This record gives sequence, C-alpha cells and structure tokens, in this order.
Amino acid sequence: MTENRKFEIVADTELPGTPERVWQAVTADTSAWMFPTDQWPDVKTVEEYPTHLVSRMDGPDGWFNQLEHVLEPVDGGRAKLHYVHSGIFADNWDEQYDGASKHTEFYLHTLGQYLQYFDGRPVVFTDIQGPASSQTPVGFVQLKEALGVDGLTAGTAIELDVDGVGRLSGEVDFANENFLGLRTSDALYRFFGRNVFGAPVGMTVHDFGGSGDTELTAKAWGAFLEKVYA
Repeated sequence: MTENRKFEIVADTELPGTPERVWQAVTADTSAWMFPTDQWPDVKTVEEYPTHLVSRMDGPDGWFNQLEHVLEPVDGGRAKLHYVHSGIFADNWDEQYDGASKHTEFYLHTLGQYLQYFDGRPVVFTDIQGPASSQTPVGFVQLKEALGVDGLTAGTAIELDVDGVGRLSGEVDFANENFLGLRTSDALYRFFGRNVFGAPVGMTVHDFGGSGDTELTAKAWGAFLEKVYA
C-alpha cells in the first residue's frame, strides 16, 4: 500500500528582473530555463499580475500539485520571489521530496541566469537523457570527469572540447554534487545527477543563438552520453 503524504517546498530568492519579466518567464517562457509547461492541464487559481500567481493541478484520490509565486519589486529593476511548491507524493516520499527540493534550487538559479543574460531571446530547448548505465552511485562524477569540469566551482571560466559536440567557451555558473550549470554566450547547459534519485543522468540545452536545432543537439549530446557510459 502506498502512503500519500503532503509536501511543501519553500524558497525565497531575489531575481535580476522586474516582477513583470519574472511573471513572463514563469508563465510563457519556461523552456528558456526549466522545461516546456505549455501543455500542463493546470488551473490558475490566483492570477494577480504581476505579483501573485497560483497554478494547480488536481488528480484522483486527493492528489494535487501546486506552484505559488509571490513577487515584489526591489530596487534596481529586481524582484523578490517567494516560491512554494506543494502537493502529494504517492510513493517513495523521501526520495521524491529530496529530489524535488534540490531541483528547486537549481531551477530558480537557472531562472536568474536566463533573466540576467538572455531575457526575451527566442530559445530552442532540448532534453537529453543518459542511458540506464548512468544510474550508478558515480554516474554524475563520470559525466563531470568526461566534460573536464570535475572539481570546478561556480564562477570558473571554461574552454571545453566536447567530443562530437564542439567547443564550449564560457563559465561554470552552478556546481554541487547533484547539478552542474554551464553558461556560454548563447546557451545554458544544465546537467542533472538524477542517478542519486533513482533515475538516469540527464541534461537540457537552452539555445539562444538563433540557429539551434533540437534534433542535431539531441543526437550530438546523446552520442556523447552513450560514450561516457559505454
């Protein structure tokens, strides 16, 4: 029997964009920093532009998933965000909560990177999953070693030659044991060490260069990940 348990993940952060720009990013431009949510069957239970947004999905047996954004302007064209993700996890509560709460920090950081460097630019989004063989305790470390960034901290400049992908020139913008963010002049590369949450290592590419191609990107990075975990 699975035990349904409620969860609540709360985060407070300051973002480099006005409440209006943050609202645009979290409603219409999610592909630029997280993943596309335009197909979600959510209901906006509160929609007070640009300061308070609550989106909710309900399912059978009391299941629900809810996101709340409370925004207030601060000096310098910035916004203070109070974010609450709440709902019901049906099973593996501890693992799911751990994964969701840690993802939250990374996604909100990426939102800040988008607003600071690429706000309003068209994006080509690509999601690439590593093979099942990446689901080992050292799966994420293997990836970082293959990229040549293991041990690098946020703020470190990078010049990487990625086999089959090409040259990445930019900086590490986020790094911890579960996640890695690389930013170049025209893209955000996000790497997810989901091996510790019982899933394959994954990655997303948010390409703002104007000539991105999802199929080619998926093929090149997919082949790279296959080699890493061969």
